[in-house]
Amino acid sequence: MDKAGKTAALEMLKTVFGDSGVVVVTHYAGMTVAEMTDLRVKLKGEGAALKVIKNRLAKIALDGRGGDNAAGMFTGPVAIAYSVDPVSASKVVADYAKANDKLVLIGGILGDVVLNPDGVKALATLPSLDQLRGQIIGLIQAPATKVAGVLQAPAAQLVRVFDAYSKKDAA
Repeated sequence: MDKAGKTAALEMLKTVFGDSGVVVVTHYAGMTVAEMTDLRVKLKGEGAALKVIKNRLAKIALDGRGGDNAAGMFTGPVAIAYSVDPVSASKVVADYAKANDKLVLIGGILGDVVLNPDGVKALATLPSLDQLRGQIIGLIQAPATKVAGVLQAPAAQLVRVFDAYSKKDAA
């Protein structure tokens, strides 16, 4: 890689580490191109991405963020999965690592916090941002639905009473 390529890769990594909600660090040794493509497609479907990186450039791009623990994750054949939503990349990578033992979860970086593999798996069990939005909308709509039901109940009861009297008088 020439100097211009290294500079571009370094800037891209700085952007990834700065803007991403989470960066999941993995070892991918032994994975085929088809398996990597499958993982990339699954990540892209969730709004995340996968990038194979140079360890030395990653350590420079970290710029001290996460300390020695973060820099220590970048050894061997490393690929990072990243997304703005902290849960989506973690969830896809953790699920894929369960099914494929060639993909090894090393850890993650959540802002300035360094996560171990168990921390990434715990993050993967949380609901995604879209699921949380749906739950919040459901909670907001539920009281309005209940209020409408309560307001309609007396009128419906009156209609049933009048109906019963009219049937009684007709008989």
